Amino acid sequence: MCGIVGILGTEPVAAHLVDALKRLEYRGYDSAGVATLDHGKLGRRRAKGKLSALDKRLDQEPLPGNVGIGHTRWATHGRPTEDNAHPHATDRVAVVHNGIIENFRELREKLIAEGCKFTSETDTEVVAHLVTQELKRGKTPMEAVSASLKQLRGAFALAFLFAGEDDLLIGARRGSPLAIGYGRGEMYLGSDAIALAPFTDTVSYLEDGDWVVLTRKTVQVRDANDKLVERPTIKSMASAMLVDKGNHKHFMAKEIHEQPEVVGHTLAHYIDMVHERVALPSEMPFDWKKLKRLSISACGTAFYAGLVAKYWFERFAKLPVEIDIASEFRYRDAPLEEGDLAIFISQSGETADTLASLRYAKEHKLHVLSVVNVPTSTIARDSDVVMPTLAGPEIGVASTKAFTCQLAVLACLAIAAGRARGELSEADEQKLVHALIEVPRLMTQALTLEPQIEKLAVELSKTRDVLYLGRGTSFPIALEGALKLKEISYIHAEGYAAGELKHGPIALIDEKMPVIVIAPHDRVFDKTVSNMQEVAARGGRIILVTDPKGSQESTIDSAHTLTLPEMASTVTPLVYAVPVQLMAYHTAAVIGTDVDQPRNLAKSVTVE
Repeated sequence: MCGIVGILGTEPVAAHLVDALKRLEYRGYDSAGVATLDHGKLGRRRAKGKLSALDKRLDQEPLPGNVGIGHTRWATHGRPTEDNAHPHATDRVAVVHNGIIENFRELREKLIAEGCKFTSETDTEVVAHLVTQELKRGKTPMEAVSASLKQLRGAFALAFLFAGEDDLLIGARRGSPLAIGYGRGEMYLGSDAIALAPFTDTVSYLEDGDWVVLTRKTVQVRDANDKLVERPTIKSMASAMLVDKGNHKHFMAKEIHEQPEVVGHTLAHYIDMVHERVALPSEMPFDWKKLKRLSISACGTAFYAGLVAKYWFERFAKLPVEIDIASEFRYRDAPLEEGDLAIFISQSGETADTLASLRYAKEHKLHVLSVVNVPTSTIARDSDVVMPTLAGPEIGVASTKAFTCQLAVLACLAIAAGRARGELSEADEQKLVHALIEVPRLMTQALTLEPQIEKLAVELSKTRDVLYLGRGTSFPIALEGALKLKEISYIHAEGYAAGELKHGPIALIDEKMPVIVIAPHDRVFDKTVSNMQEVAARGGRIILVTDPKGSQESTIDSAHTLTLPEMASTVTPLVYAVPVQLMAYHTAAVIGTDVDQPRNLAKSVTVE
């Protein structure tokens, strides 16, 4: 959600803080700020808007100092104003924060009663005052942080800078991620390793409840009980992941075009290409045959990946599946049977609702498997089995390559389950795997539709409402298409199962309403065609996404058809996602919205 960075350096750090924040801008971008220490005195610069505004502010008012903290914000408490921007500070301490302090109101009232003056609407400012009050009672910075952390409720990551302490940074993590970077005579803190990649490739990750005291030469990590603990250092691959837009106008466009490569990379991790069989990299701590039910939980686009997986698991493995939006799963008191399996899907591996659902499943003694793009994330570390998606860093807020990589992993899992449960023969498995192996090529062919889609986008950009229809595994792709268009173009869109058209949505159809139909020529194609005819009869503007046979048999002259190559019906969700993404992208580009950083959204939602 918000991005944190801290540097204990040997030269002025303000420019380096901003550079690191640029790599965290996908986490939030409604304001940004840095604070440094110069000859023991705190200095601070903040700006509303994107990092370019902070850059301009620092050009006008340079900030010296060899130690500092920085922050890029996505608002949870308080409007996106300069006063609400981080770092928040008193004359004794500056703090940056990712997450939510749930009990900030009662703490604020208590601190106001003690004489503290607040200048912002944020929950974060209470932390600065809380620590300052502890310092005024004679505590050291370490003691003040320890005492303050025990008074906080919520999910958060924090980094502290103290007046008069030129060789000290303190960080704390409860729920939200925080990494330590190890340099030569320098130390770092960051929300993830990507931010630290220009400075170091040696990192360690704080566990939940940890807090850390850094000097330029020492690292002391303590757990929630203030006991000294060791956290392993690892060599981060983030330096190899630093990305730019290349020849593309937006990161989203680049990431759409990366899908053949990253999906191929992901499939190669899970498939024995030579023998055309699934070869999972991890041993399963459960027996697929003994499972009675599978629970899937996720948020947003990841939920739609799980919805596709429901069709696959039930078809290939005859395994009953219940799927929930993560924010609903643990509140509906679903009966869970010990020893069953729960799958959790998240791009960041830090999604708060998904993590809470995972822990709920563990409390009920379910086996936990996660599909994540960050194998060092909290969800990954809390899982029994981790299935990484290998999509690489996804900078665009609207998920594209992470979604299709999630589908690739879930397809492999469903096939492995079917084989293990005796529902798929060896020949069945080979046929399904062969279809998956073809996906990167099919995606590359799907990208060749881009010129047609660009022209369609001009017309779509003029509309206010769009309807997406699909049946079977195309239904979740319709939902995802509608979500993508809403996210980045701000056009209202809805996805429906095509069979539901006559149960309400048909009332919306008129000559101004574009209806995008996801309809490969599969076993339900004829039924979808009948729904298209109902739309055509009412003057609806149909955009049909199908294959050569579907294009030939649609018999609706008024439809604008995007023809994808012929493929096995089992892999259509992966390939048909591409034109759906391109339609949303080019429509938003025509309108001129901020494609990579759409308003009100953040890449990683680390609060409930």
